[in-house]
Amino acid sequence: MRTHDAWLVDLDGTLYAPKPLKLAMLAELALLGLPALRILRCFRQQHEILRQTRQGYDPSPFYEQVRRTADILKIPEEQVDRVVREWMIQRPCKWLKRFRRRGLLDEITAFRAEGGRTAIVSDYPAETKLVALGAAALFDRVVASGDIGGPRHLKPTPEGYLMAASALEVEPSRCLVIGDRADVDGVAAASAGMEFRLIK
Repeated sequence: MRTHDAWLVDLDGTLYAPKPLKLAMLAELALLGLPALRILRCFRQQHEILRQTRQGYDPSPFYEQVRRTADILKIPEEQVDRVVREWMIQRPCKWLKRFRRRGLLDEITAFRAEGGRTAIVSDYPAETKLVALGAAALFDRVVASGDIGGPRHLKPTPEGYLMAASALEVEPSRCLVIGDRADVDGVAAASAGMEFRLIK
């Protein structure tokens, strides 16, 4: 008998090992992307600021980060959006299969074979990375900031996980959250009344 009916899984740092990917991307940035570095740093700083405020943003926190970064650096929002999507979403894709957590993906496959439901819950657009990982078919739902109808709050607010549970038609108490940060995914899971498994 299954302990949980649904697994709600974080993407970045959970489905793949983050350290080797970061090293690969830093090397690529040093060779090709130094002009983008200032934008990416500011964008990430705004992410942490929004995370701490725990406020909701329309249409999403992702676009609020874009807007704030553009305002701070006095550049067009379209430029920020283009750089972020290139360096944080598209370019990492060529490395993802190499660094994916095969054991966890095998566990997810087995859980689904037993009738379990699954969802990705991410603070960033997720579909492109899931395809690159070869894992898109492993998830019934994707709940991601930056997607239409995605959460208006970043983790550790529980909105994304609660949205995923509702979409899967599974009670929160029957959901397991799987993530790489206890201070983010773990806190969100506890707030949603869900169990949490830390991936290191």
